[in-house]
Amino acid sequence: MSLRFVLTGSLEKVLPDREPAAWPYDRSVLPLGDRLGVQIAYWCDFELIHPQEARLFFEAEAPEGVHTQLYSVGLVPVRVACTPNHDDDYLTHSPAMLPDILWPYDEQNGVRRLGGQWRSIWVDLHAETAGEHTVELRCKNAQGECLWSQTLTLQVSAQPLPKQKLIHTEWFHADCLADYYGLEVFGEQHWQVIENFIACAAAHGVNMLLTPVVTPALDTAVGGERTTVQLCDIYEKNGGYTFDFAKLERWLGICQKYGIENIEICHLFTQWGARHAPKVMVHTGEGLIKRFGWETDALDPAYTAFLHQLIPALKDFLREKGVLQNSWFHISDEPHDGDEEDYRKAQASVLPLLQDVHLIDALSSFDMYQTGIVKKPVVSTNHVEPFLEAQVPGLWVYYCVSQGKLVSNRFMSMPSRRNRILGVQLYLYHIEGFLHWGYNFYNSQYSIRHLDPFAETDSGEAFPSGDPFLVYPGEDGKPISSLRLEVLYEALRDLRALQMLESLKGRAFVESLISRLAGQKITFSDYPRNDAFVYELRRCVNEELAQA
Repeated sequence: MSLRFVLTGSLEKVLPDREPAAWPYDRSVLPLGDRLGVQIAYWCDFELIHPQEARLFFEAEAPEGVHTQLYSVGLVPVRVACTPNHDDDYLTHSPAMLPDILWPYDEQNGVRRLGGQWRSIWVDLHAETAGEHTVELRCKNAQGECLWSQTLTLQVSAQPLPKQKLIHTEWFHADCLADYYGLEVFGEQHWQVIENFIACAAAHGVNMLLTPVVTPALDTAVGGERTTVQLCDIYEKNGGYTFDFAKLERWLGICQKYGIENIEICHLFTQWGARHAPKVMVHTGEGLIKRFGWETDALDPAYTAFLHQLIPALKDFLREKGVLQNSWFHISDEPHDGDEEDYRKAQASVLPLLQDVHLIDALSSFDMYQTGIVKKPVVSTNHVEPFLEAQVPGLWVYYCVSQGKLVSNRFMSMPSRRNRILGVQLYLYHIEGFLHWGYNFYNSQYSIRHLDPFAETDSGEAFPSGDPFLVYPGEDGKPISSLRLEVLYEALRDLRALQMLESLKGRAFVESLISRLAGQKITFSDYPRNDAFVYELRRCVNEELAQA
């Protein structure tokens, strides 16, 4: 029986039919608190063996000061590999089974050895104590015999990475958690699942959370509804409204517990044009009713009057809780050319109430931006060049389903370097914030139906697989991570490392180092298309940090 092992890097997507490239380093320098991700790829021939003997058992032995965590990398179905407008920098343009899900490693049962397939174990090494540490990676059979081993040396410097400056939001869909697990909205079980998923997001560099004061008017078919997740209890009284923010207070408490400092208030008007009101549920003498929704014009005087009561009350509450200065408000998502008049009218109806808060919206039309319609745009990465040329201050960027050609993204069918290069791009262009719509969207497009994200990774064949979510819903109400989430977190740590080096050696030094190793000017659409650049840049940055 033939067995083969390859220690490979975090950027490798170990495909069943391809031998991965070997990890080129046996020694790594890391700042204190940083992580190193590697993978143990394994392959065996088709010889038939007893099922128990067909299992492999992996382990990572490390001294105190290095925390280790193993995951079994699972294959998931990719039915939509790319958009019609794509480039050649994909692993495949066709449907496939690709590695993505990081199953928690089962120490008792190990993993099954599958004939003729490459599979891998993800190894996360977390450097918790300064000094030199030796880590031994091993694979054994069911009898405890060592089949393979390799040693890694971690040199951990005493200075930790600085706190993340980038404001990073991955839209959090509380309704999808209730729907998938079949839970009562904001019942105790739902709250526990919400906390589990928030904790995971915060642990991976998310420091701003989409907060459903009312049910978000996002990804919803015109005339349709998403499950109500409204943190504000609203009561109709004497021709006006009173507001109970007890649920919102609990939500803020969870955010505070996990260090999420920025609160993203859900949009005040519907997506793609700001023409209607979001769904708003109100307690009345006749019970709980839907007071506003698709049937409500954005400028309906009753809705305007409602907002003129809600917004001041909400601001007072956020001010009392000490988070108003870190709260970000939206008018409507992604107004396009042709939506300007409706957007401007909706905005004008509430703008006097929002003069003292952060106000942002996704907007990729530079012509629309020049009219002053959105002061703080969040720009898609494939339309960002004119915004950069105009030196728009405090610029935010996003990517999603439409950014499938040339620019960075995290579709399952893309090589991981295309995910991780984002950190370098954010650094080079002084980007203040990054937004993505899909942390845990488990609905079909327009939320017409709920789906199983393990089977449908593409929102019902609507988007390239991987666009709708970064985490999978585990059986125990806890999220299961993905290659894409871990690599994105590597990109965010790259950004922090570059900023740390800048604080020690200056901006010019860091930009020169990047340019020299890349051999080119890096833009959002033009960057080295190889793993070696990313690995070598981070190695050089870490070496410089250790010396400094």
